[in-house]
Amino acid sequence: MSDELKADGQGRSPRLWTGDFYNEGVNAHAGLFDKLGEECGVFGVFGHSEAASLSYYGLHALQHRGQESAGICVADGTEFNYHRGMGLVKEVFNNDNLQTLTGTASIGHVRYSTSGESKLANAQPLVFKYREGDLAIATNGNLTNAPEIKSELEKMGSIFQTTSDTEVVAHLIARSKHDDIVSAVKEALLKVEGAYAFLIMAQGKLIAARDPHGLRPFVAGRLGTAWLFASESCAFDATGGAYYRDVEPGELLVLDMKTGRVTEDRFSPIKQRAVCAMEYIYFARPDSDVDAVNIHSARKRMGRQLAMEAFVDADVVTGVPDSSISAAIGFAEQTGIPYELGLIKNRYTGRTFIQPSQELREQGVKMKLSAVRSIVDGKRVVMIDDSIVRGTTSLRIVNLLREAGAKEVHVRISSPPFANPCFYGIDTPSRTELIAAVKSVEEIRQAINADSLYFLSKEGLLSAIGQTNSEATRGYCTACFDNRYPTVVPDEAALGCGCD
Repeated sequence: MSDELKADGQGRSPRLWTGDFYNEGVNAHAGLFDKLGEECGVFGVFGHSEAASLSYYGLHALQHRGQESAGICVADGTEFNYHRGMGLVKEVFNNDNLQTLTGTASIGHVRYSTSGESKLANAQPLVFKYREGDLAIATNGNLTNAPEIKSELEKMGSIFQTTSDTEVVAHLIARSKHDDIVSAVKEALLKVEGAYAFLIMAQGKLIAARDPHGLRPFVAGRLGTAWLFASESCAFDATGGAYYRDVEPGELLVLDMKTGRVTEDRFSPIKQRAVCAMEYIYFARPDSDVDAVNIHSARKRMGRQLAMEAFVDADVVTGVPDSSISAAIGFAEQTGIPYELGLIKNRYTGRTFIQPSQELREQGVKMKLSAVRSIVDGKRVVMIDDSIVRGTTSLRIVNLLREAGAKEVHVRISSPPFANPCFYGIDTPSRTELIAAVKSVEEIRQAINADSLYFLSKEGLLSAIGQTNSEATRGYCTACFDNRYPTVVPDEAALGCGCD
């Protein structure tokens, strides 16, 4: 049946998605679920003859951080070769185009679009020609003062080719009075504010830099004598490499392609450390370690803490796949209530453009998620989820469980109420669209049709993550819960993701 067919009353299915490639032009606001929009992911290789292939595998492991576009740029010592495309990593790259990417150093990127346009021009790495030669940049994060800097640069004659604030950094580097790339990068990074993990190639060097607060995760690894860099440590496992250490906040690592030397440098001292708490709650893969804390273990502790704070007598515990499974296991272990796969995710539907009728939205939900009737029928169910954004997803899932025969549905959330937008690279709705910003917990419970509802306390969350850092909020950014932003933030309507 053609996917162009529309519903005609004859039982034929309406078109539920469109576009030439997976995820074309879709962001979190267009999908079925009101989950937070993924961040982007970066991966770098230095000193390996198969740099492009390693980047391919590394980006594949980071696919959960961005599914809209992918790109790899490789340096062979004299020139850059790069390939970028729209869609998943496996759709963008094949044996033919990977074989053209020859060199021993590379940087790669997977992108998730927020406010920026869905087009190839915004796919990264961004590659430029400037007075000192080729320049390639890939980043995960968001520069909060990028609009102001861009406006100033445009007044001085700069012409921007993308809607990416990553391009702002390229212009700052190109305009620097310093001829050497390291000094130019330092000067550029001192002018920008926000959250970021940068991989930059130019003048025979690969540079890795992390924002002074450490908001975005960034790790270094080794594969024999080669160096690897990634947004998450799970990418090292996919390449046969091993975690070496985290890139420190404000640190600048410089790797010279001619000498093979690695120089540890700084462009800024460490400011108030503020690693994004949502990495532990939702974004990072369970097999990753962020700042030496394993994600799966941290989420299990969140579930255990949630059980201690909000026990409820029930028959089964189930988690909303996939990011809530670890917390659900922890909740079950703490309470002794059996953990069951009460909800099953269909992994092959992709993101969808959904027709506007409510009936079709509900059909779309069932395409992506289904309740296991034999597990929940007649049972008192504890449903564990990692967050509630708008509340629409939670309502649909609770109703799925009830339709499958659940006698009671008790919702437990392994994070505090998400009441404030993020300005650091996470795609979040405006404050007025966040249900926790406009409703009390009881009002949210009623809105999602749950028998009871409890959110993990902020102190419980920080204890579960496990660090004993004495800094404010133990070295984590919890602004989405408590409105305590580690940097000055502008008007929320003015910003998107730095990966755009």
